[in-house]
Amino acid sequence: MSDKNGQAKDSKSAKAKEGTSAADQELKDADQADKRKEDKSAGTCSVEIPELESCSEADLKDLDCPGLYINREINWLEFNSRVLECALDKSAPLLEQFKFLCIFCNNLDEFFMVRVANVFRQYRSGTAPTGPDRMSPARQLADIRRRVMTMTSICQDHWRKKLVHQLAERGLRFVRYADLSEKQRRFLSDYFTNEIYPVLTPQAIDPTHPFPTISNVSLNFLVQLRDKQGNRHFARVRCPGNMSRLIFVPRSKEGKSYAQLGLVSNMRDTDILLLEDMVQEYLSTLFPGYEVVSSGCFRITRNTDVEIEEDEADDLLEAVKDLVDQRRFGDVVRLETAHGMPADLREFLIKKLRLKPFQVYTVRGPMAFADLMPLYGVDRPALKIPGQPGHALQLHSDIFSRLREGDVLLHHPYDSFTTVLDFIKTASTDPAVIAIKQTLYRVGNNSPIVASLVDARRRGKQVTAVVELKARFDEERNITWAEELEAAGVNVVYGLVGMKIHAKLCLVVRREEKGVMRYVHIGTGNYNASTAKIYTDMGLLTCNQDICSDVTDLFNVMTGYAVRNQYRRLLVSPVTIRPGLLELIRQEIATHKEYGNGEIVLKCNQLVDARLIRALYRASQAGVKVRLIIRGICCLRPGLPGISENITVTSIVGRFLEHVRAYWFHANGANLLYIGSADLMPRNLDHRIEVLVPILDEDKKAYIREHVLGWQLDDNQQAWRELPDGSYVKVEPEKGAPLINAQEMLLKEATSKKDDDLG
Repeated sequence: MSDKNGQAKDSKSAKAKEGTSAADQELKDADQADKRKEDKSAGTCSVEIPELESCSEADLKDLDCPGLYINREINWLEFNSRVLECALDKSAPLLEQFKFLCIFCNNLDEFFMVRVANVFRQYRSGTAPTGPDRMSPARQLADIRRRVMTMTSICQDHWRKKLVHQLAERGLRFVRYADLSEKQRRFLSDYFTNEIYPVLTPQAIDPTHPFPTISNVSLNFLVQLRDKQGNRHFARVRCPGNMSRLIFVPRSKEGKSYAQLGLVSNMRDTDILLLEDMVQEYLSTLFPGYEVVSSGCFRITRNTDVEIEEDEADDLLEAVKDLVDQRRFGDVVRLETAHGMPADLREFLIKKLRLKPFQVYTVRGPMAFADLMPLYGVDRPALKIPGQPGHALQLHSDIFSRLREGDVLLHHPYDSFTTVLDFIKTASTDPAVIAIKQTLYRVGNNSPIVASLVDARRRGKQVTAVVELKARFDEERNITWAEELEAAGVNVVYGLVGMKIHAKLCLVVRREEKGVMRYVHIGTGNYNASTAKIYTDMGLLTCNQDICSDVTDLFNVMTGYAVRNQYRRLLVSPVTIRPGLLELIRQEIATHKEYGNGEIVLKCNQLVDARLIRALYRASQAGVKVRLIIRGICCLRPGLPGISENITVTSIVGRFLEHVRAYWFHANGANLLYIGSADLMPRNLDHRIEVLVPILDEDKKAYIREHVLGWQLDDNQQAWRELPDGSYVKVEPEKGAPLINAQEMLLKEATSKKDDDLG
C-alpha cells in the first residue's frame, strides 16, 4: 500500500516538474517574443489580433474564439496605467499627483499579492489556461513583468526627477541623511537612541540561525558583516512596521518646538527623512565588534489569497483569524531590492528565497511607496484640489414620514453620506423601531454605523448584523467589529458557507399606527463614512412593499435555512442577476428588431463574465447600441467589425474612485434601470450574495441616465476609450467643443441643490 502511494506521489511530482519545466521554456519564449516587438507609439492602436486570425469560422460564429476576449490581468494593468497617468498630470496640484502615485503603488502591491500569486500558482503546477482568452500562465507572467517594469520605471522617474523637487520648492523637502546639518544629526541621534534602537532586532543568518521568515511587504535590510578575523557574516534587520515612515527633522528651534508639540502637519521649518534611511545610517550600532561591509533594503510580496476550508471549519471566526496569520507567510511572489544593492546580496536573497529571476524587481526611490500616503494629510490646501462638501439631505419632517412620501436617491459624495448615518442612527433611537438588520462588509475604523447598532441593542431593539469576515485585507478589522457587536448582545451572523456577503443592505422594522412598516437602504458601496467621501456610490432609501419584502426574505436566506429562486423586484446573485441581465439583453435585442431603437448603457467596475460578454456581442451584431462605462477590467473587445462595432467602452479615472454600478436598458422607452453592489464577474455572479434594485421613480431614472451615465459618456477631460487591441487612449475634446468633466459637473450641481431637491 505504501509503495503504491509512494509511486503515485513520485509520479505526481515528476509530472509537476515536467509541467514546470515546460512552463519555464514557454515563459522564456514569451519574454523573447515580447522583446522582439516594436513599441507602439502613444495613442495608436493595431487592430491586428493574431488570436482572431487563427480562429475558425465556427468559433467566431459561436463567439468562443479566444481572440474575442482580453486577458483580465493584462487589462487590469491597463487600468493601473490610467491611475499612473493621473499622477503624471502636470495640471494637477502636487499632492494630488503624489496621492495617485501612492494609489498606483498600493494597487500594484495588491495585484501581486492576489492576482499574480494565482497566475504563478498555475504556472508552477503546469495548469492549462482557464480564462476565455486562453492565455497561458507563462505568457501572462512574461507580459505582466514587461508592463510592470515599464510602469514602475515611469512612476519612479516621476518621483525622483520631478515631483520630489517640486514639493521641495513648496516647502515639503525630502532629504537624505547626508543632506542634514550637524544640529539635525544630533537631534536624530537622540531620537534614534530613545525611540528606534530599542525596537530593532538584528537577526544573524548562519547554520545555527537559519534564514528568517520574512513577513509580507515588510521593509528589511540585508547586512553583510566582517568580524575581526576577516570572516564574512550576514544578518537581517527589519524596519519597525508600527512606526511612521516619515520622520520630521526640525531645521531650527521653531521647527523643533513644532515637532515636539506634534504640530508637524503644517511642515513649518522641517525636513522629511524616511525611516529606512535613518536605520541604514545607524546599522553599525546594532553590530558592535563587527564591520558593516555592505547593506541593502529589500521587500517581499507574498501570496495572500489563502482560502478557508469553510466546510471543515467548526468556528468561522477562528478560521479567519488563522487565515490572517497564514497570509503573512504565504509563498513569495515578488522580491523588490533597492537600486544600488550589491549584486552578491541580491543573489544571496534570491537563493535563500528560492526565486526565479523574473520575480525580482529593482526599485529606484522609496520602497513601499504607498506607505507614504499620510503625507497627503498635511495642512497644505494650496497643493490639493479644493474640497467641496457633499449636500446633506435636510428633512422637513422625520425620515420615516419622508420615505412614506416617496423614495430618496443618494449619490455620494455629491450627496453627503451623513443622510445614511442619520437614517441608521434615527432608527437606533426611535422608540417605534423594533428591529434593525444590517450587512457589514468594509465599515472602516471608528464606525458610526457599528456604534448605532450597539446603541440600538442597548435600547432593547432586535439587532442583526451580517458581518462578512472574509472581506479581503479587512479581515482583522471585521473580526474586531464582530466581537464588539457580539459583546453588546447583537445577533452576529457570518453569512453562508462558500459565499461572500457583498450586498449593501439595511432593513428597519417599525411599529406604526397602521401596523408594522419596513424601511430599507440599498447601496452600491460599503457602509464606510470615510470611503464615501472619495468613492462615487449610490443608495436608495425606500419603503416600497415589494422591495422591503424581498430584503426581508434575503436576510432570512443569509441568517437561517431558506432557499429563494425568485424575488419580487430585486435581482439577487447567485440565483437571478446573471439570468436577469441576460434576459434584459435578449429583450433589448428583440425590441430593437421591432422598433430599431435598442440601446444599453452599463456602468460598473469590472466586466469579465464570458456569458454576459457574448450576450453583449450578440446585441451589437443585432444593431443595438451598447455603451459601457467600465472603470477597471474589461475583457470585451470593442469595435471589432461584425462582432462589436456597435460597442464603446469608456473608463473614467478622476479625483473620485468611480464605484457606482448602474444597468440601463432603453426597452422602447420604458427605461429599465437597476443599481446595486454587483460587478459583472463570475465571483460576483456565482460566489457572492449581491443585490441589484430597480429604480422605479421616473425623475430618478432620468437623473441617473442623463446626469450620471450621460455626462460620463460625454466626458472629454478624464475619460479613456478602449481600443480593439485592449489598449486605451485619452479622450480629447474636439476643436471648439465644450469641456466636459463629469465629476466636476456633478459637484457643481450638488452645491446648487436646495434642501429638498433630493426628494
